[in-house]
Amino acid sequence: MKDMQAHLEKLRVEAEECELISKLATNQAKKELFAKLAAHHRTLAAEVEKAIGQSRPS
Repeated sequence: MKDMQAHLEKLRVEAEECELISKLATNQAKKELFAKLAAHHRTLAAEVEKAIGQSRPS
């Protein structure tokens, strides 16, 4: 479980970094690419969070 939590945090950090790069980029193609990467990392983080929630004992 700790490894999943660590991976979740890593994905969130990477999403934030991609968003920041997107905002700072001067090239439109790079802005769009990093915005897509940020969205993708957020989607992955949501999936990991969902898996963590399902694997916890109720």
